[in-house]
Amino acid sequence: VQLVESGGGLVQAGGSLRLSCAASGSTFSINAMGWYRQAPGKQREVVAGITSGGDTTNYADSVKGRFTISRDNAKNTMYLQMKSLKPEDTAVYYCHARSSWTSYWGQGTQVTVSS
Repeated sequence: VQLVESGGGLVQAGGSLRLSCAASGSTFSINAMGWYRQAPGKQREVVAGITSGGDTTNYADSVKGRFTISRDNAKNTMYLQMKSLKPEDTAVYYCHARSSWTSYWGQGTQVTVSS
């Protein structure tokens, strides 16, 4: 499975961005998916997760009410809609996917929020 993120960029505080994660390869094996982020000098942290059918989602407290995770299994794509962005949201955002036997990571996309 290959994961490719897109949609990152530079945005002012209060702005919005939508990240996409396109999966290819053995996508039938993918179960849950999620978004993680890593800011400079900090550990990678989970941002949001979504089950295989998209019926259950969960969020880090720091993004609840501002970010929305979703997936379109017909398009093998996961999304992260980010609103009311803050400078502390600045990080490299990574797409993650799990199968029954392993997990996969994308290369990441940079999100920079200016104050």
